[in-house]
Amino acid sequence: PRGRLPLGKRLSLPVPLPAAAVAFSKPRLATFWYYAKVELAPPTPAEIPRAIDSMKALVRGFQTGRLAQLTVKEALRNGLVATEVLMWFYIGEIIGKGGLIGYNV
Repeated sequence: PRGRLPLGKRLSLPVPLPAAAVAFSKPRLATFWYYAKVELAPPTPAEIPRAIDSMKALVRGFQTGRLAQLTVKEALRNGLVATEVLMWFYIGEIIGKGGLIGYNV
């Protein structure tokens, strides 16, 4: 019909969000950004020696058999952390190669 905008123009017009949605989202987004800045920041030079000491303690615990004395809760938590790290690795691989299936060779 005459006088109507083409579909591309209609879809690109800004749609105002209701005030309730904005009010609902602001505190949650502020919390998200706070934790994102803290958790996703690279380690500081002061944190690197602590991470190395933590890895050494883990190896020592493995060598002495301390890992056999973990509670079920600790073992489950450690397993979940390892699974999370592995999943982030896989997500990075998928993003890096540009798809779910194989590399182009």
